Amino acid sequence: MYRYFLLFGISATVSSFHFPKQHTFTTSSLKLASTGPPGVLESSFRQIPQKICVAGATGRTGIKVVEELLDQGKEVVALVRDLEKAKEKLPCDGGEDFVPQLTVRICDLNSEKEIRKAVDGCDAAIWCATGFSNAPNQTLLTKLAGFMGLVLPFTKGIDIVGVSAIARALSNNSKENETKDICRRPKFVMLSSAGVTRPQWSDEKKKKLEGCAAIPIVRLNPFGILDLKAESEDVLRTSGVDYCIFRPTGLNEDWPAEQRPIFSQGDVAVGRINRKDVAKILVQCIDTPEAVGKTFEAFSLEGYPPPKAIGKALENLRFDTDGVIPEEVVEATYFAMQQLLPGEKQDAASLAMGQTYEQLDRDETGRLGERGKENAELAAPKPSL
Repeated sequence: MYRYFLLFGISATVSSFHFPKQHTFTTSSLKLASTGPPGVLESSFRQIPQKICVAGATGRTGIKVVEELLDQGKEVVALVRDLEKAKEKLPCDGGEDFVPQLTVRICDLNSEKEIRKAVDGCDAAIWCATGFSNAPNQTLLTKLAGFMGLVLPFTKGIDIVGVSAIARALSNNSKENETKDICRRPKFVMLSSAGVTRPQWSDEKKKKLEGCAAIPIVRLNPFGILDLKAESEDVLRTSGVDYCIFRPTGLNEDWPAEQRPIFSQGDVAVGRINRKDVAKILVQCIDTPEAVGKTFEAFSLEGYPPPKAIGKALENLRFDTDGVIPEEVVEATYFAMQQLLPGEKQDAASLAMGQTYEQLDRDETGRLGERGKENAELAAPKPSL
């Protein structure tokens, strides 16, 4: 099951404090050949971005992204909505081991003005947030919809407003600090999700690729979250900022970390990956020229060590500007991916939301109920308050 985390800003107040370092995280792929836009590897050198903004910094993945960046000596600006939650979730204890490279800023991700102020001076951003806008009476409407078994047509979310605003802010920063002979790297790395395009597939394609089109998150698509993420991806692609979009498969804390990521394209990946590995990939993308202008998925393969760098795995992936991937390539990737599913039955289409592959093998019911009767609301992202 793919999970999303709600991190919203509610105030223009700026608060800075420092955190101690935490654990050091140490961490090929199916690759589709392509040629890309000129200039991506124009030079062999540029100063690697040092001041990184993290949106959604107190989410379960965002926390690990912050820690990974600090472990690499980066300067980090963590955007949060709740200072008390930041103190609770991020490593802040008031001791002498504070990390001066970390600044926490309260920021409303629905406010371009606040975002511009918060991102000022940053070299790049990693987006780990998701959710809906805090429209009046939305909480009451959501509860009523839940009782009636309806899904509200939320149209405005921080994924749309915040992504666009941060991209514009980073583009302005680039123009102010523009230099010649720059080897381009992503300035905006987005954490998205595998499966975001699948609800829009034709019935014929869904039937042909049932092993990835009928998984619980796609079948149920609670609150239309996959559609929202797909829209936010399009916003980033047309923003003009150098970007990459990473779509991990099911985030699973019980799945071992520091495993080999398997990268692919075509949105047919199914499997599991630990958040620690997701965070490491997001941070690696910031320093990887081969990631610019690309959208890709990944799960991790247990028992294989991760590579020291991901550039080689990403270099032959298609650029988004190359256009639609041929269907025969997508199908070939799909059939290869299906052989790498966890478990013995290897039947992702039979999973219920909240059920593991191991539970499926043992014919056990998952935590959200039987397939077709799941309480999907428990796993869905909740609108902001």
